[in-house]
Amino acid sequence: MMSLPTPEDLAGLIFLGIVAVTVTGGIIAVNAARLIRAVTGLVICFIGVAGLYYYLNSPFLALMEMLIYVGAVCVTIVFAIMLAEPEPEKQVGKQNAIAGIISLCVGAVLFWSLAVLGTEKAMWPAASVKINDGSILDIGQSLLKNYSMAFELISIVLLMAIIGALVLARAGRVKS
Repeated sequence: MMSLPTPEDLAGLIFLGIVAVTVTGGIIAVNAARLIRAVTGLVICFIGVAGLYYYLNSPFLALMEMLIYVGAVCVTIVFAIMLAEPEPEKQVGKQNAIAGIISLCVGAVLFWSLAVLGTEKAMWPAASVKINDGSILDIGQSLLKNYSMAFELISIVLLMAIIGALVLARAGRVKS
């Protein structure tokens, strides 16, 4: 007789679905031949990451992921692609096969080591951070006190995305 799935089983399936969306978007972004398809894969990947944040009970971070990365970075890249001059004579060549094999091996070792670490039966120490109510005030104070380095790194990533978009759009389109 077949029984109904437990809430833990359903939560695991939802988590695996969100991870599948994230990984699929990343694979599309990396393997796309056209730049606009790569940006679409990046959007799918960011939506999956926002889903992971929401799954971890951080709806504010999920919303910020959608607003900042999907709404700002990806749209900026799309505008840069639209403004950039098409140059069909510049074709991207194939990567070295050895680099692909090395990156696949490094990824497999990283995945295996994280899987072993995550399935260990050792007790993980509890975080010594005070749990707050998740208000915007508490998040802002945490960002500027405890996590100021991560906050600054995120701003550098956004700055690099804007500079990259400007470099792509530097020449503009040729008027015919």
